[in-house]
Amino acid sequence: MQGWKLKTFVFLVSQGVTLLGSSIVQFALVWYITMESSSGFWVASLSLCAFLPQFAISLFSGVWADRYNRKLLIIASDAFIAAATLGLALLLPLLKTNASIFPALLLVSVIRSFGTGVQVPAVSAMIPQLVDASHLMRFNALNATLQSAVQFASPFIAGFFLSFLSLRSTLFLDVGTAVVGISLLAILAVPKLSSMQAEEQSSLLRDIAEGLVYARKQRWVARMLSSYALFIFLTVPAGFLATLFVTRTYQQSYLYMTMVEVVGFLGMSLGGLLMSLKTMGKNGVKTLLAGMTAFGLLAIGMGVIDSFVVYLSLMLLYGIALTMVQTSTITLLQQHTPAEVQGRVFGFLQMMFSGALPLGMLTFGPLADRMSMRLLMASSGVLLLVLALVLRFDRVFTQPQEATPRPPHQP
Repeated sequence: MQGWKLKTFVFLVSQGVTLLGSSIVQFALVWYITMESSSGFWVASLSLCAFLPQFAISLFSGVWADRYNRKLLIIASDAFIAAATLGLALLLPLLKTNASIFPALLLVSVIRSFGTGVQVPAVSAMIPQLVDASHLMRFNALNATLQSAVQFASPFIAGFFLSFLSLRSTLFLDVGTAVVGISLLAILAVPKLSSMQAEEQSSLLRDIAEGLVYARKQRWVARMLSSYALFIFLTVPAGFLATLFVTRTYQQSYLYMTMVEVVGFLGMSLGGLLMSLKTMGKNGVKTLLAGMTAFGLLAIGMGVIDSFVVYLSLMLLYGIALTMVQTSTITLLQQHTPAEVQGRVFGFLQMMFSGALPLGMLTFGPLADRMSMRLLMASSGVLLLVLALVLRFDRVFTQPQEATPRPPHQP
């Protein structure tokens, strides 16, 4: 196995291990508050605490990913999250009532979200430092497969721990996975970028401003970021409100909700495997538009059909389509942005996701109480098809500029 392939494998495994612990804790926190409170206020508050800090920090974390050693930045954010989780695990026995436990869970969610907001842009920008340019799509797809597999397993593990052990045990598990992930990453030798070795560095605000100017002036990058935000916004009815749709349309059952989550993650895993094949994803723009078109058609189908088995089949395909869009987006940005601004660009991408998702929930959530969810899903699917069609005939989007040369790859 070539040196860069082994390094990339170790890196992906390290991130997969830490993601496993984080995903288990996230499921555990949501389920614990849901079961203990049965309150929409507390569940909504936890969701906001999980996303809004990422949105707020991403503007700065992108600059840090361009300015500082990305490997050390990832390790620091993992350690920061693990320390907050360990603190909660040690404090939990002292909190006797839900009135004191719930605010503590929200506070830790905020801290963990800040850490995630720092980590995500650094991880996306670090992959091109390790992977040969011609293999970016394949390894991004493998990374998506690994992440989806972890998310596929996380609900089962979280359910086991909450059923037979305790919330505190999931927190200690997350600390353990963080230690393993950090240890694997610490022994990994990563080539440094020349831009990180500059003797003089501009101010943080100037770097942010330069990143914003770059994203605005590079018309293709601006199109990609805005299109991704709109895509995430429009996926909320069919994707992120899926469990609500199932409980209202088919059966109010934990089994049905679990089946929807599991099938969705299984589809995302299969999508990653398909994208990792050499014959798939050679043209990133076409793959992205195909995934977006498929997602729109599937959203319409899920809103129209009246069979839970067929719905699950469409949900499986939905997971594949979602991975196609997300993997293509990341790969295209890696290929068509210079290495010295990739951290900021992926910081902006993280802002698009962490901003568009809560906005979509705040928009479509209340609408779901006022109109048919079938109509809501079908309408969002039609709008996704319109978005894909507009981008298909947008020459700026379909013909991105040649990639700026990156520093020589070090095997």
